[in-house]
Amino acid sequence: MKHILMNILMGLLCVFVVAVSAAHAQNEQSKPSSPTQDWIKGIEDPNVGYRSWIQGISPPEPPLVEDTGIDATINALTAPVAGLVGRIVFFKIPVFGAELPLVVLWLVIGAIFFTVYLGFINLRGFKHAIELVRGDYANPNDAGEVSHFQALATAVSGTVGIGNIGGVAVAVTVGGAGATFWLIMAGFLGMSTKFVECTLGVKYRNENPDASVSGGPMYYLRRGFAERNMEGFGKFIGIFYAIGIFIGALGIGNMFQSNQAYVQLNNVAGGGLDGLGWLVGLIMAAVVFAVIIGGIKSIARVTEKIVPFMAVFYCLFALIVIIMNLPSIPAAIGNIFSGALTGEGVAGGALGALIIGFQRAVFSNEAGIGSASIAHSAVRTNEPITEGMVSLLEPFIDTIVICTITALVIGTSQVADPGFAGEAKGIAMTSAAFERQLSWFPIPLAFAAVLFAFSTMISWSYYGLKGWTYMFGESLQGQTAYKLLFCAFVALGCIVQLGPILDISDALVFLICVPNILGLYFLAPIVKQELNSYLARVQSGEIKKYKNV
Repeated sequence: MKHILMNILMGLLCVFVVAVSAAHAQNEQSKPSSPTQDWIKGIEDPNVGYRSWIQGISPPEPPLVEDTGIDATINALTAPVAGLVGRIVFFKIPVFGAELPLVVLWLVIGAIFFTVYLGFINLRGFKHAIELVRGDYANPNDAGEVSHFQALATAVSGTVGIGNIGGVAVAVTVGGAGATFWLIMAGFLGMSTKFVECTLGVKYRNENPDASVSGGPMYYLRRGFAERNMEGFGKFIGIFYAIGIFIGALGIGNMFQSNQAYVQLNNVAGGGLDGLGWLVGLIMAAVVFAVIIGGIKSIARVTEKIVPFMAVFYCLFALIVIIMNLPSIPAAIGNIFSGALTGEGVAGGALGALIIGFQRAVFSNEAGIGSASIAHSAVRTNEPITEGMVSLLEPFIDTIVICTITALVIGTSQVADPGFAGEAKGIAMTSAAFERQLSWFPIPLAFAAVLFAFSTMISWSYYGLKGWTYMFGESLQGQTAYKLLFCAFVALGCIVQLGPILDISDALVFLICVPNILGLYFLAPIVKQELNSYLARVQSGEIKKYKNV
């Protein structure tokens, strides 16, 4: 039955890809190319959906002629569905003049609960997480496919992206400087949620006959609820999660990323790539395929090199700009704390700044969505708690370090020159803050954005793959078919303009946090029991170091 369903789905998707590509190629001659692709959402309302809020993309210029291609037909058919799904998933309630998306509230309440329930593990476990990443406790004979560092790098590459550059600017613009304080607090709390879901990802993973592993929310939701005599419910939400992560991998983890990489390349080329989206897409798809065909080990070998380089490259130049704005640092930091308490000039006051900061953080580090636990599940360890500890570092790097540094670049620039950005918003605003001190920096910034998009694609390809194999089995032929399909969508992302479909993908990724957080509540006692046992064995010396530093 699984093979029949897989063949049907593959057939439908392949027909879709071929039809859209062919029709779009015929239609290209009748309409001008737009380097920004007119499906990209603007940021007039930063609460519209995932992409507009996270990425901070400026609204595109309106098309010069009406689009009558197949992508316009698909958009017209799917727009009502996308609108309905988006309104449900991102439903907002008014709170003292501010609007709070319920999905954000659901994620934040979970983060607070896990932080308190586990005795502030985000503080207690930080030092040990560093030791684990260094390999101090790494037993080469443990089951798994990648090291602690490689698993962390793969998960971080899936969350660190263009949003760390552009989305922070949106948060500061809409929520004021005070949003930065609450962004940091939300990142701190999110560390505990990551700990729970990544511990469970390893505990309930499948160890396959070929020594590969498969793990993630679909596995721990199904088995965890089965242990509580709720097997039917566990199977349902497991398959629901697998479908959501699979579709999300083709949308926000794929088509949108490749499109943004194309946009950045075209900007650097001064528009020289107009009309060549198909060529950029094919090259990008070939590079992605060369990495993902080798599985998680190949992906991890790339991410363990790209992620440190991206982080050091971006943070180094950000710190240079902050230091060049040295006289403005005290005022910028003061604005962060005063804005957090007063929310001056922000809708809803201090509460509005809190909501904006928390929203930016939970959408950035994805704590509670469960996607990162898929990558962490592949780690070489027989102790699930060890990877929970390592995962604490992910929101710390993504949100507390990189997002905060971006906010300080913007904040110090605003103090020194309040009108530095002009009408620029989102990623253009961040670029202007760098350009104010380093006139040539927009080019390397665009390069960094392309790297961010590429690393996100290869990580999300693995997330989608595990959703696929959960539904259709672990056959090599099926996995290869998925990888080819994924790369076809990479190419499509540079060619077609399917906004509503991407909106549905965005919404599904955040919808799956509902069953995930619910499962984490049910399984938290197991995590606490595992944690207490592990810490006791570390303290007694039963769990020993394999590397002395």
